[in-house]
Amino acid sequence: MAATPDFKIIPDESELATMQRDLRFHPSPVTDPSTLSREQVQSYNECGYVAPVPVFSTEEITEIRAYFDDLLAKVLASGADSYSISSAHMKYGRVYDLLTHPRIIACVKDVLGENVVGWGSHFFCKMPRDGKAVSWHQDASYWPLSPSKAVTVWLAIDDADQENGCVRFVSGSHHFGHMTYRPSSPDEHNVLNQSIDNPEQYGTIVDDVLKAGEMSLHSDLLLHGSEGNLSDRRRCGLTLRYATTDVVAGMAWNQKGVLVSG
Repeated sequence: MAATPDFKIIPDESELATMQRDLRFHPSPVTDPSTLSREQVQSYNECGYVAPVPVFSTEEITEIRAYFDDLLAKVLASGADSYSISSAHMKYGRVYDLLTHPRIIACVKDVLGENVVGWGSHFFCKMPRDGKAVSWHQDASYWPLSPSKAVTVWLAIDDADQENGCVRFVSGSHHFGHMTYRPSSPDEHNVLNQSIDNPEQYGTIVDDVLKAGEMSLHSDLLLHGSEGNLSDRRRCGLTLRYATTDVVAGMAWNQKGVLVSG
């Protein structure tokens, strides 16, 4: 891949504050989905997520995992950590192939509509007993994007369950708009840096349990997080980010974008 700019995993908050953002939920405009069911699209609109969605066979995800294992070994050998592989589609052709994979895009189009840009890719790899968590947050809070018409695909590279720190959603929380957050405290061991307290006030907490090769989709406004991995098993997922083509990107994030449909 050609050399590309490095983008911060966590953008500068003062820069974000200078951008006017429309952080309201925009329901899916799709009435006749081609891959997801109407019930799944309705779940996205009402609950803020769709899960689980089978996408890769055992053989396919085994190959993808082998690729990631090799990539992770090189990253760790360089001195970086297991959460540092971000904007990966701009650096690694295999990740670009996943960002643009027809099976994934078909599901994303059923949520966002025909005109879609893929712009983000980040491995969240919790090593066995690493103890790091992802505190309750909204993706949109970190992103210089407006309006809020973005979706995250969470592709399970490994099985993800309660024991090894699967993602947890607060069903329906995307309807509350941009929530008040606080800076995370050191004792949270947060991979990111924002925390939203008392998530249960916004809805029912649901575990995003996935088998390797399955994925979930969630709104950029959905409140979610995950506990630390206290098991002896790794828990790796690849997040792929998509938005409609009418979304405006600040902080030069348009350079990340790949037109995947439309």
